[in-house]
Amino acid sequence: MSTKSIPRLKNLYKTELVSQLQSDLKLKNINQTPRLAKIVVNVGLGRSSDDKRMFEVATNTLRKVTGQNPVRTKARMSIAGFNLREGQDIGLMVTLRGDNMYEFFDRLVTIVLPRLRDFHGVSNRSFDQQGNYSIGIKDQSVFPELSFEETTQLHGLQVTIQTTADDQTAAKALLEKLGMPFMKERK
Repeated sequence: MSTKSIPRLKNLYKTELVSQLQSDLKLKNINQTPRLAKIVVNVGLGRSSDDKRMFEVATNTLRKVTGQNPVRTKARMSIAGFNLREGQDIGLMVTLRGDNMYEFFDRLVTIVLPRLRDFHGVSNRSFDQQGNYSIGIKDQSVFPELSFEETTQLHGLQVTIQTTADDQTAAKALLEKLGMPFMKERK
């Protein structure tokens, strides 16, 4: 019989953070407490979308960083100015849920973000109206899962964190409790 361990951040959320968030946000029901719903990691290849080698590099990056196989994303419409045809492969994405999501978020906050050059915290303005948060990472070399040889062709990636929060303030409170290092407000 194998015993699967619960990710550290998921355990912390369930045991301590739910009650703290409920009291901080003055929620009457514990089920109203915001939580992580999913994390989407996306690589848009743009001008390199015709290069098969670039797709292999991005696929390898996402596979090693997330632990899942990526799905190719396709153009929805043709745009002549960008030499884009409908149905053309333009990127890759991975959707993380459950334990994989918590483990990825934990690595992102504790290992990857502090390794960014000139990092002073993530922006407070990257929330959308529904309480989701997006981070752009300019090159994949900050992920410790990748070797030097795997980062010779640089590309960026986008991390979107979807929460169950109704607004930006509840989402920010959740992400702060989970350890997201936000920039300090200047006075």
